[in-house]
Amino acid sequence: MPTQRASERARRQRMVLALLAACAVASLALAGIAGSVALPLSELPAALLGVVTGKVEGMAASLLDLRLGRASSAFATGAALSLAGVMMQALVRNPLADPYVLGISSGAAVGALGALFVGAALWAVDLGALVGAAGISLLLYALARRDLGGAAQRDVAGDSGILLLTGVVLASGSMALVTLLLSIAPESRLRGMVFWMIGDLGGASWRVLPWLVLFGALALAQRRARALNVMALHADGAAALGVDVGGLRRFLFACSGMLTASAVTTGGSIGFVGLVVPHACRLALGADHRLLLPAAALAGGSFLVVADTLARTVLAPQQLPVGVITSLIGVPVFLLQLHRLHLRRP
Repeated sequence: MPTQRASERARRQRMVLALLAACAVASLALAGIAGSVALPLSELPAALLGVVTGKVEGMAASLLDLRLGRASSAFATGAALSLAGVMMQALVRNPLADPYVLGISSGAAVGALGALFVGAALWAVDLGALVGAAGISLLLYALARRDLGGAAQRDVAGDSGILLLTGVVLASGSMALVTLLLSIAPESRLRGMVFWMIGDLGGASWRVLPWLVLFGALALAQRRARALNVMALHADGAAALGVDVGGLRRFLFACSGMLTASAVTTGGSIGFVGLVVPHACRLALGADHRLLLPAAALAGGSFLVVADTLARTVLAPQQLPVGVITSLIGVPVFLLQLHRLHLRRP
């Protein structure tokens, strides 16, 4: 019987992941077709072949290359935010946590807006965001090191009070610097800075690094999925059951920080993806991290691709910041999730 149940569980997980993968492919296909300029279906096969082979010739192939490049970055960004959300929720033991809770995105905002303030090139803006995120992560680790080590081994459940409080304080300080930059920025650069703060994929294209970060983090997390389950279900006895709680918490912190830095560097501060998608996946699929981690990555990537497609088509040819779309969708969805949780409670 246990073997049969395990086989059924594995079959269900494969079906769920296959369905989510199909949704991901469909979202990318929609992003390639939809836009302010129609892409004739008769020219789509030749255009797709040109994009795949690198021989982009003609308007259809150029349009498809631009749209799929942006959709590729959107998918990697959404998947990274959603995966970071799952890890952050496991780290602080709160299903309502999100990747931005520790202030890493605020540090990235200081670096990116500082580069935009001085009129730096796009690569320098990305570098500034990465440096800002890394700086806050290192400072946060130095200040909350004992908390990440399993509360100095006093409490294997891992009291995250110091970690959260330190993150909130660092985020507040970073946002003060952001406000200062926005208040003294020249008019010619203010619009781009505001769009970056809201979350914008307008300048995104084909990028390899976000995908490498995503696949690396997901592979490492899958190897620790069973330990995550043990820590979530048996927090008080996780260490007694053989789980290195301190090492696992440090891994979650480093991995979620790296994913958040990668996502913020690519698309700015895009809200609600790392909060709503992991929470929805947990409600629909359960708390088994062996399924939750890849499912959240696929669902988060698909969600952001669809949101970005709406952002560039709803008021075409004008484009909206994708962060506006994710917030407009995320707020009612999250409130509905909270309402359903409230109804389930006795």
